[in-house]
Parts: sequence; C-alpha cells; structure tokens
Amino acid sequence: MSRRQGATEEVLVRGLFEEHGAALLAYATRLAGDRSLGEDVVRETLIRAARDPAALTGGRGAARAYLFTIVRGLTADKEQAGARVDSMTMLSAVESLPSEQREVLHALYFQGRGVAETAASLGVPAGTVKSRSYHALRRLREAVG
Repeated sequence: MSRRQGATEEVLVRGLFEEHGAALLAYATRLAGDRSLGEDVVRETLIRAARDPAALTGGRGAARAYLFTIVRGLTADKEQAGARVDSMTMLSAVESLPSEQREVLHALYFQGRGVAETAASLGVPAGTVKSRSYHALRRLREAVG
C-alpha cells in the first residue's frame, strides 16, 4: 500500500467512525455481549470497509447497511473461533484424564449409558463409576474454568 493510499484509507476510516461509530459499537457490543470485543469488531469493520470504498456508495443508509453486515459477519466469525478454542481446550482436558475416568465419561456422556450399565460394561461397582465420574468432571472444570 502506498503512503497516499494509507492516508486516504485513514481519512475514510475516521469519517466512517465519526458518522457511524456509535451505532456500530452499540450493535457490535450487543451481538458480542462484550464491549471490548465489540470495539475490536468495529475497528476491523472500518478497516475492511475502507479497503473497499466502492461498497460504501449509494448514500448514508446503504453505507450503514453495508457496515452492519460486516459487523454481523465478524461477530459470528469471532464467536465460531471462540467455540473452536473452547472445543480444543475441552478435548485437551479430556485427553489429560486418566484412562479409567475417560472410559467412564465416554460411557456415560457419549454412549448415553446409565451408571449400572456402565459399571457392568467396565466390570466395576456402580460406586466406582460414580466416583470416577465425579473426579473426572471436577478435573475438567478445573482445566477449562
């Protein structure tokens, strides 16, 4: 990007922020449920919009609609990324459990078995299944919470 292009982009971003910033921030914060994340989304929205100034033509309403569309898409992307990180964290935490606790959780939560059925399939008393489940869930809470 040339110096002139960068300066033009900066002027456009400032103008968009002055005209639409408050509405975009309110919308992004409401969607994201967090002001800090909303601010990040608005910054990225304005930068993306400035890189495609042709999309901002058509009047104030069309520009605002375009900006809100970017906010909605970025917020969804950030939520999906957060869910992937949460899933990876949970998988890592499950993998770190002792094999006996993993087997119990797998039977109870992934196979949908009851305590008695899990105990019979693993060849352990029902109390052992309950104990292993309790300790496994406690360790998972600690690992991800």
